[in-house]
Amino acid sequence: MDVFSYFRDKGIDTLNQAFYKQIEVWRSWYNSNVRKFHRYKVYRGNGSSVNCTRYSLGMPKRVCEDMANLLLNEKVMVTIADKLTDAFVKKVLEENAWGELGNEYQEWKSALGTVAYVVYVKDAVMGENGGIKGGSVGINYVDATSIYPTSWQNKTVNECIFTFRKTYKRKTYVHFQYHRMEDVPGGGRQYVVENAVAENTAGAGRELTPEEWESIPAFRGLAERIETGSEHPLFIIDRLNAVNNADEDITNPMGISLFANAVDVARKIDLEYDSYANEFSLGRKRIFVAPELLTNADGSAVFDPNDTVFYELPEDYFRNAESKEAMREVNMELRVEEHSKALNDDLNWLSLLCGFGTNRYKFEKGSVKTATEVVSEDSDLYRTLTKHELVLGRVIKQLVRTVIRVGISIGNQELDEDTEITVAFDDSIIQDKAAERQDDRQDVAMGAMSLAEYRAKWYEEALAQAQANLPEQFDDGADGGVVH
Repeated sequence: MDVFSYFRDKGIDTLNQAFYKQIEVWRSWYNSNVRKFHRYKVYRGNGSSVNCTRYSLGMPKRVCEDMANLLLNEKVMVTIADKLTDAFVKKVLEENAWGELGNEYQEWKSALGTVAYVVYVKDAVMGENGGIKGGSVGINYVDATSIYPTSWQNKTVNECIFTFRKTYKRKTYVHFQYHRMEDVPGGGRQYVVENAVAENTAGAGRELTPEEWESIPAFRGLAERIETGSEHPLFIIDRLNAVNNADEDITNPMGISLFANAVDVARKIDLEYDSYANEFSLGRKRIFVAPELLTNADGSAVFDPNDTVFYELPEDYFRNAESKEAMREVNMELRVEEHSKALNDDLNWLSLLCGFGTNRYKFEKGSVKTATEVVSEDSDLYRTLTKHELVLGRVIKQLVRTVIRVGISIGNQELDEDTEITVAFDDSIIQDKAAERQDDRQDVAMGAMSLAEYRAKWYEEALAQAQANLPEQFDDGADGGVVH
C-alpha cells in the first residue's frame, strides 16, 4: 500500500516521500541489485539485444558489515551500577536477542542511515483507563523504511510512526504504531501509543476495525490506544553521526547511508569487477580444428564432445586460408594487472569516502581482503569510529533507561531508574591488547601497579572485588608480586 496516501487521508505530516525513494536506492546498492545496472541489455545489432547480469563485488554490504562489527560487537561492555537493575536489563536484552540483532541493525543503520528500537510490554493486561499491567519487556527493531517521524527538533525525533508488515492467509497487512505526545488533564504531558491496521492493497488501503484485527493472530490483543503515563518516549532513534545531504530539508532528522556519497565509486567498482570476470570468460583458450580431424576412420570422435576448448570451423576454411594448418591454437591475453590496479584504486576511494581511511581493502587473487593491523589514534578510521560512538553510546544508554522505566511500570519497583550506566566500546583495534597486558605485567613486577589494579582492569572487576578475589598470599591491597 501507499503509506503516504494513508497519511494524507489521516492528515498526518511526515518527511518528503522522495527521501524514502532515496532509501530504496541505498537498499538496492546494499543488495547489489540496482535497476538497469546489475541487470541490463546489450545491443547486438540487427535490432536484437541480450539480457545480461553484471558481476558485483558487493562492497556496499561489505563496508556496512565492517562498520557494524567495529561499532557493536561482543567486546562492547554495558555496565549498570545497581546489580539488581543490571541483571534485569541484561535478561531483557538477552531475551530480545540484542547480541545478534543489535549488530544486525547496526549493519542496517550503516546501509539505510537510520534504525529504531521500540520498547513495549509483551502479554500485558490493559486497564480500563488505557494503562498496562503485568507482562514482560520486549524490543522491536525497525529499519529506516518503516520509520516516519512526525515531529522533531534539532535532529531529535519527538513523535513518530512505525510500520510493521504481517502476512496472514496469503493476505498482507500493515500495522501502524503512532507514538505521540498529548496533554494530561490537570497538567503535564504523556506519551500515548495509538495502533491501527490496514490491508496492504493499492492506494491507502482499507483500515480494519479492532474487532477485525482481533481475528488475525499477529494482532490479537493489540490495544487501539495505550497511555504510558510518562513523558519519556518508548522509542530510540539510532543513526549514523553524519550530515544528511541526501535531502534538501536540512532539518531532516534521519541519517544517511554509510556509502551515500560513494555510490559512484561503488558503481565503478562493479563495472571493473564485471569486466575482470568477463576477461576469463571471453579470454578462454580456443583450438580451432578442421572438421576432418574431429573423427577417426570409423567415425568415432577424436576429442571429448563435452570439451569446450575445441571449436569446429567450416569444412573449406583452412583450404581457403593462407595457412594450410588443420589446427590452430588461440590464447587471448588477459589484462589481470590492469583490472587489479583499477579495482584497488577505487577500493581506496570507497574506503576513504566511507570513513575507513585508505588501504583498508585490497583486491588480491580475485577477492577482497581486509587489513587487520592495529589502528592508530590519529587515523581516519579512529576518528570515524569515535564520531559514530558518540551517537551509539547515547542510544544504548537511552535504550537501557527505557527498559528500566518499562520494567518499573509493570511492577518491578526495586529497579533503579537513576542508576549509573556506562558503555565501553571495543578498543582492541586501536590498542594492541597483548602488548598492553604485557606492559601491565611488567608494571606489577616493578611495583608500579598492584595485583588488585591489574585484576580489576583485565578481569573487568571493581577494585574491591578484585582485591577480594586475589590469592591469600597477595591479599595486601598493594602487592607488587609478579604476574605470570
